[in-house]
Amino acid sequence: MTFVKVNNPAAKNFDGLMKDIFNEIPATFGKTLREDLLGFPPVNIVESGNSYHLEVAAPGMEKTDFNLKLDGTLLTISATKKEEAKEEASKSIRKEFSYKGFKRTFTLDEQIDAADIAAKYENGILKVDLPKKEETKVASKEITIQ
Repeated sequence: MTFVKVNNPAAKNFDGLMKDIFNEIPATFGKTLREDLLGFPPVNIVESGNSYHLEVAAPGMEKTDFNLKLDGTLLTISATKKEEAKEEASKSIRKEFSYKGFKRTFTLDEQIDAADIAAKYENGILKVDLPKKEETKVASKEITIQ
């Protein structure tokens, strides 16, 4: 006889149900709230040895739609998609594509070299490179004992 376990949500115990409610639902709700209601695109921030990398997911945009502005220590990334009115011979039955503008602001610390910030848009992702400043290295010196 073979025993087969079926993943039946109705057969979950109380502990499993509470874990689902308090662990998975807030993460999903936060993502939906951020992306759908507030219009913020998701952003990944990665640190490497000599720089930070921001990756902003903004599919359907063109690089001319973006505006990056550095004001002191505030880096503002904004985008607006210009909708063009087209006269078409065909009639749209349903139109679900829409583009929303967004604006995200990040506070940079004193480690960032503001003069060398670079950005590139490819495959629906805006990649912003934030290089770190060269730290002044303290010269090490060996002291001889007399």
